Amino acid sequence: VQLQASGGGLVQPGGSLRLSCAASGSIFSINAMGWYRQAPGKQRELVADITSGGSTNYADSVKGRFTISRDNAKNTVYLQMNSLKPEDTAVYYCNADGLSVDAYDTYIAWRLWGQGTQVTVSS
Repeated sequence: VQLQASGGGLVQPGGSLRLSCAASGSIFSINAMGWYRQAPGKQRELVADITSGGSTNYADSVKGRFTISRDNAKNTVYLQMNSLKPEDTAVYYCNADGLSVDAYDTYIAWRLWGQGTQVTVSS
């Protein structure tokens, strides 16, 4: 199983970007999916996450500006980022946890990170 993130880039303050992260491989089910970010010199922090049932959770700093969603049929999570601020500049990482089934019908739990995508908000 692997996660592939895309959609980062350079945007002016007040602009928008949409990040995508697709899980691929031998997947039985995916539980929570989420986005984290890490700015230079800072710890990685949760931006938003979403359960398989659609319940969402956001960092206070992005509430009202970012929207997380997922397409369970495509094993993909999205992060719509509006009204971007310079302080949103960071490498954004997707994260997911789920189950796979091996050749012996054994369930294997996993939690994975995507490769990170740079978001830069600057004029």
